[in-house]
Amino acid sequence: MSTAMPAPKAEPRPAPEGSPSPPPPPAADDLLIAGPIVVALVGLGDWAMFSARALSGVMTRAFARRELLRVSVEVGVSSLGVVAVTGMFIGMVLAVQTYSQFHIVGLETSLGGVIHLSVVRELGPVLAAVMLAGRVGSAMAAELATMRVSEQIDALACLGVDPIKYLAAPRFLACLCMIPLLTVFADLTGMIGSTFICLRVYGIDPHHYWEHSRGFVGVWDLFVGLGKALAFGGALSLIACHRGFNSRPGAAGVGRAATEAFVIAFVAIIVIDFVLAMFANTLHDMIWPNVETKVV
Repeated sequence: MSTAMPAPKAEPRPAPEGSPSPPPPPAADDLLIAGPIVVALVGLGDWAMFSARALSGVMTRAFARRELLRVSVEVGVSSLGVVAVTGMFIGMVLAVQTYSQFHIVGLETSLGGVIHLSVVRELGPVLAAVMLAGRVGSAMAAELATMRVSEQIDALACLGVDPIKYLAAPRFLACLCMIPLLTVFADLTGMIGSTFICLRVYGIDPHHYWEHSRGFVGVWDLFVGLGKALAFGGALSLIACHRGFNSRPGAAGVGRAATEAFVIAFVAIIVIDFVLAMFANTLHDMIWPNVETKVV
């Protein structure tokens, strides 16, 4: 019997002279740093493509009007009480905290301008969006994640319906319309609460209080606040829908999708608020460069 001899191992050929040497493998520290960045960039790109498909669904009206009405009622009417109570107590707390500091220097009559400007431009839009991120955003993500786990989204795709356009587009449009309106209610209740504390509790002169409010808060400030609310609503809805569509299987995946939707939306709201605040101030200085700075 003849035994087969093992084939000799091929030795690697030396690289010819003058050819570039292969790059060294990345270090472990580089992988630890670049790994999360790459994952974040991939996730951002996926969210951008998801948002583009949702926006195309809004343009083509690829959803049922009844679904848009249902989501609008859930976002707007069902959230009105929570937003109103939050805005009122924020205005009251802001009045209590700022009165002692302004009273020391004798500027308590200027509280109307300072508080109302803060509520209209910052606190009203941000707090309304944060409350809705916890209430509406998490609910949207959990609902869509449940549909993903139970294969209802796959069933829509089998029927020839684009699930992103059919499900995400009405939620995006509902948040885009309802959150600015809820911000108006938050602004009103915040100003009512702060006015009650300043005039009824601390006894500030009403004439000077409202005079300072009229001199400080203008139409530009109202439009800045509503513009922020519009951006918050669009980002919140798209983030929540994206997390729901990309949910992991099981009950734990649904809960994780709801948590991620709130956390990511909250961070996005803060970042967008900073960017829009810088943009609004720069644009104001470009349009009205000779406007004198208001002194309290």
